[in-house]
Amino acid sequence: MDIFVGVIVGLLVLMALVTAHEFGHFIAARRNGVNVLEFGICFPPRAIAWIKDPKTGKWRRLPRSEWGKDKSTKVVVSDSKKSTAGAVVDDDSKKLAQKGMIFSLNWLPIGGFCQMDGESAEDKRKGTFGAAGFWAKTKILFAGVAMNWLVAFIIFTVLAWTGMPQFLDNQFTIPADTRVDAVPVEVTSVVEDSPADEAGIEVGDYILAVDGTEVQYVSEVMEYNTAHAGEEVTYTIKRPAQVCECPEGADCDCPVDTPEQVFDTEATLNPADAEYQLGVAMTAEQSLSYSTWSAPIVGAGLTVQLTGETFKGVGILIWNLVTGVGSQFSTDEAVRESGQEAISSVGDSVSGPVGIIGSLFPAFTAAGPTNLAFLAALISVSLACMNVLPIPALDGGRWLLIAIYKVRKKKLTKEVEEKIVSHAFMVLLALIFIVTILDIVRLAQ
Repeated sequence: MDIFVGVIVGLLVLMALVTAHEFGHFIAARRNGVNVLEFGICFPPRAIAWIKDPKTGKWRRLPRSEWGKDKSTKVVVSDSKKSTAGAVVDDDSKKLAQKGMIFSLNWLPIGGFCQMDGESAEDKRKGTFGAAGFWAKTKILFAGVAMNWLVAFIIFTVLAWTGMPQFLDNQFTIPADTRVDAVPVEVTSVVEDSPADEAGIEVGDYILAVDGTEVQYVSEVMEYNTAHAGEEVTYTIKRPAQVCECPEGADCDCPVDTPEQVFDTEATLNPADAEYQLGVAMTAEQSLSYSTWSAPIVGAGLTVQLTGETFKGVGILIWNLVTGVGSQFSTDEAVRESGQEAISSVGDSVSGPVGIIGSLFPAFTAAGPTNLAFLAALISVSLACMNVLPIPALDGGRWLLIAIYKVRKKKLTKEVEEKIVSHAFMVLLALIFIVTILDIVRLAQ
């Protein structure tokens, strides 16, 4: 049941984020004199539609009989009328929309689309995207990206007020205006005869500090242990109070009540090549930070930080893929094995819609609305970053194509534009298909 609810929530969140992206295109197009034929929530076939009369400005329900010959919106790849989302209206619907903008609700909950008039750069009719100036096209193409960043900023700002989950070790904050409700690292198991066992660390203890430095994350303790392998390390331990809860009159074998204790203990860690250094398993519940006047600054700073981390992650993935593939031509077996590990890390790091909806959203939904909101903002940042990349089928790629032809002072013909965009779109679909297969395999394991 949790998985089912998580999938439904995931679909709704992704639909909202993509619709927000397309709404950015819509606002920019209207402000720059480009006619919008149709703005749709979700993807065709249509469920219901309205049309706005350009003379009166009033909306009226669009009867099914007026939807066009096919009674629905088509989806094509190589048509010159291709929208930023890949959906177009048929010729009859386009003629109808030219009498006024159509707003539609559609059946497939996988996003939304903004259908502008004349999206081919060759189209020079007044009010078309093709007739717009280079700066106007730049604003229209990147308005969707800006909208996704704006959504992330708003969500992070609200979370900074209400409680921001701490997912990054160096997560952006304003120390002077930040209160952290930290949950200490808890020891969940201790290996017998390990350094932790010899130091008197027990299950249920909390590790507050390592060599006098406070810790909030399991990773902080593990990284410190690895860096100081073979050395003597001092751990500050909090041991919860132990109370004998025995019914009155019952004969219970309870330990003597003890108050909460905070003490230091020294452990000589195992060397770096050992199976473990300290010999404990640890966990830490989610810490939350709270801000007041600095909440908007935290929202902006975290959006910038996660944008940088996203681009950094993409760069690492590309580097691992290129070096991994290149190493397969080496005569050194060790180099080839290292390359295979790099290629494998790429597959493990990439997740598509199936992985996000089928795995991430159920987990974050179960963790509560705060974590779910953080995930939505993170995905919004990722959508913005992906659309900036110079991939012809996406906003950044379309802008780069237009910019290249402008610099070369050559005309971008409809045929050339269709060929480049359609081929890139097919490659993108192939990558999505491969990632989806990997997602299904991971979920089935």
